[in-house]
Amino acid sequence: MTSRERILTALRHKEPDRVPYDLSSTPVTGIHDVAYRNLRKALGLPPTEPHIWHLMQQLAWVEDDVHEAMQTDATGLRPKAPSAWSLEIAEDARYFYYTDEWSITRRKQRQDGHYFDLCKSPLSEATAVADIERFPFPDSVDEARFSGMRRAAEEIRAQDRALVLGGICPGMLEMGQWLRGFENFYCDLAGDRPLAEALCDKIIELKMLYWTKALGEIGDLVDVIQEGDDYGGQNDLLISPHLWRELFKPRLEKLIAHIKKLAPQAFLFFHACGCVYEVLPDLIEVGVDILNPVQVSAARMNSRQLKREFGDDLTFWGGGVDTQHVLPQGTPQQVRDEVRWRIDDFAPGGGFVFNTVHNIQGDVPAENILAMRQALRDYGQYPMGHLMDA
Repeated sequence: MTSRERILTALRHKEPDRVPYDLSSTPVTGIHDVAYRNLRKALGLPPTEPHIWHLMQQLAWVEDDVHEAMQTDATGLRPKAPSAWSLEIAEDARYFYYTDEWSITRRKQRQDGHYFDLCKSPLSEATAVADIERFPFPDSVDEARFSGMRRAAEEIRAQDRALVLGGICPGMLEMGQWLRGFENFYCDLAGDRPLAEALCDKIIELKMLYWTKALGEIGDLVDVIQEGDDYGGQNDLLISPHLWRELFKPRLEKLIAHIKKLAPQAFLFFHACGCVYEVLPDLIEVGVDILNPVQVSAARMNSRQLKREFGDDLTFWGGGVDTQHVLPQGTPQQVRDEVRWRIDDFAPGGGFVFNTVHNIQGDVPAENILAMRQALRDYGQYPMGHLMDA
């Protein structure tokens, strides 16, 4: 099978020749710059100066020789920056700073800094819907975003790799937290619903405009469309299920229906961290086909139970190994054992694309990444003979 055939077979809930593997097709399935440098060395590949393609998370662009060595199956494609914005890095004695196209400012410690963290929210002083309406949101259909997109998509298709197309920003809850500030936005949800809803509506409006343009450009070539929002914490949802269903669900349903009308053949990939068990039936109802990152260390996110209850409707893209504890802190044998466990749970019948639980972080030893990949090779071949409990 080609890589594209392998992933499409799994997404259709059938068993391909082996479990497909994704490394870096999205900003939630990637690898930190530090871990990437160490991985190249462990693979015996010549050192390079990695391109940081996701500045906030410090994700390295995975080069072709690493994709070949790791036997990956998907390639991501994302819009470029709008013409009205360009990256500028400022610095002081303690931090590096940048302000993104949404006017959100982030900073990274000069010494031993690994990420750019939120430090200034541009709508933190908003008090009325009018403040949202007058804010200079970025142009989601600026022509510069789509420059070269068709050509790049055609190149990916020619390589017979699955094409994953990303969007302009995360979802309503995450963008609300960044634009308003965490405390402000949660207070809006509780005490100023018109303000919260105005911001959510604007995010959906910009997303729908973007997807109309992007899928008009390359919708015929896209296999997977990536969206998402971080709804879950370690032990529960970040907001009540009632509030989520009342405010976020109908807007998400509108967005996904719009996307699927434009590209009906594509599968909808939705990233939602943490414990999202309670809203999984709702996500299926609004049209989500693929769940990521499948945070198996969170409450009620047991891999065997998820497969039993939702495996007919959802493909699990992730969940292959825990990145909070096992991958960074475990031994190579512990990594192998967990990979085999998750394959046993998720892989039977298809509906599984292997990836770690979110990005591989900078503190992950290269030997553990190689142990993970070898375990996938050893245990991820179909037919498996693994039977789920009745």
